[in-house]
Amino acid sequence: MAPWPRLLILLTFFSNTFSYTFTIINNCPHTIWPGTLAGSGSPKLSTTGFQLDSGQSVRLSTVPGWSGRIWARTGCKFDVTGAGKCLTGDSGEKLECDGNGAAPPTSLFEITLDGANGQDFYDVSMVDGYNLPLVALPRGVSGGACNATGCVTDINRGCPRELQVLGEEGNQPGVVGSRSACEAFKSDRYCCAGQYANPKSCQPTFYSTIFKKACPRAYSYAFDDGTSTFTCKASEYEIVFCPYRMKNQNHTPPPRKPKRKQVTSSSNTLLPLPAPIVLLILDLLSQCF
Repeated sequence: MAPWPRLLILLTFFSNTFSYTFTIINNCPHTIWPGTLAGSGSPKLSTTGFQLDSGQSVRLSTVPGWSGRIWARTGCKFDVTGAGKCLTGDSGEKLECDGNGAAPPTSLFEITLDGANGQDFYDVSMVDGYNLPLVALPRGVSGGACNATGCVTDINRGCPRELQVLGEEGNQPGVVGSRSACEAFKSDRYCCAGQYANPKSCQPTFYSTIFKKACPRAYSYAFDDGTSTFTCKASEYEIVFCPYRMKNQNHTPPPRKPKRKQVTSSSNTLLPLPAPIVLLILDLLSQCF
């Protein structure tokens, strides 16, 4: 066989087998139930919903061109068949989301891999509200530096009363989520709909500004693109929920279980520093990989 056909076969083989990895890390003092949703034309990940105890992590692989969302559900109760409900982020009342999105309020990680000019486009969004702090860190970076992004602030602790979502007695009491103004008031102005469905007429509001001040790099409303969308070329993205150890006010952490790789405090637990300093540190860490 001539060398060129052999080279073509090898290139085709490697392009078809190359994969990206999402490493989802639970640094919260309580269990979460991550969910995944693939965008139109993208294959489902190997799991669309699962339990992740405090201190544990899971690696999920996918292919170039994948787009979708990853989030964490909280306060869930599922039976042996996987049926049940969550206080925040619920997706079809099932453990496996299986094509169902996240019910707001939910903090979202959104990404398109290998998009325009071979770049990944990613963001952390509070447009559908907020339930947990999270950051996204690119790893295995090629072709220049990449930025960490996300929200390290516990917005629930300062959420306006009219946006608060309360937990249930005996199951995560207190404020468990912060609704968006769109969800709370169903107004075109807050939802960037109707006459406000363009960036000129849909401007930041009192409520979106609360989210933006707390989380400067996250989407706070529909047209908040300029400071919220990031590009990169990386082979792995770490998605860390509760990037610093949150104060355990309402939960008792479950016993550590050796089911999955344990997350060590030296690599994944951050001190409760001010948000800009934490993100600066995350940027520096990202550029080392």
